[in-house]
Amino acid sequence: MAPFIGILSLDTRFPRIPGDAGHPESYHMPARVRVVKGAGSTEIVRDGRPAPELVTSFRRAAEELVAEGACLITSTCGFLISVQEDIAEGLSVPVCLSGLCLLPTVRLMMGKAPIGVLTASATSLGYGAVRAAGLAPDDVRIGGLEDSTLFSETFLSRKDQQRESFDRDEMEAEVIRGAMRLMARAPEVAAIVLECGNLPPYTTAIQEATGRPVFSILDAARLVSPLAS
Repeated sequence: MAPFIGILSLDTRFPRIPGDAGHPESYHMPARVRVVKGAGSTEIVRDGRPAPELVTSFRRAAEELVAEGACLITSTCGFLISVQEDIAEGLSVPVCLSGLCLLPTVRLMMGKAPIGVLTASATSLGYGAVRAAGLAPDDVRIGGLEDSTLFSETFLSRKDQQRESFDRDEMEAEVIRGAMRLMARAPEVAAIVLECGNLPPYTTAIQEATGRPVFSILDAARLVSPLAS
């Protein structure tokens, strides 16, 4: 049985375009998506842990994927860093549920300079998530996209209210504006880590606009499971 990456996906209806962490072809090797029913954006994008029954559902889905042959478990939402240890405990394969897992490595590579985090919602990403990723709050500068109507209506709304389509170029422009607001407020950041699994399609554009290296959960997947690249 050929190895594959198992993707734990939120229960959403917006399109997963190429580059999105929920699009199987975004990865460097075969990938398989498992939607966790009832785990919508409004249930997961929050300061704190998801409801216990959802944590159980994520764990069960991860176990099923490993039993089917997954060599790595990822997810579509970086806010799941809050339950990284719960999902990883006892599994026989690496688990990387968030681009935030890269924070300690990226900070070390950048000489321990402050690292920018571009997130779906800065108002929801508490410092508990930063600590769960292994850094102190003073080590990062957080910028969010919750003030973008296009972004929030597409990715942050309830499933039945999410947009079923969007213009990629228009979304990229919104993401770039969010990244530049982060840079204007914190020009000292040496690199940017993308929390949100919907942001990797715009990695190159963010790098070009900010002049900073940009890392996402897709980079973490390549680092952990290079065997089939």
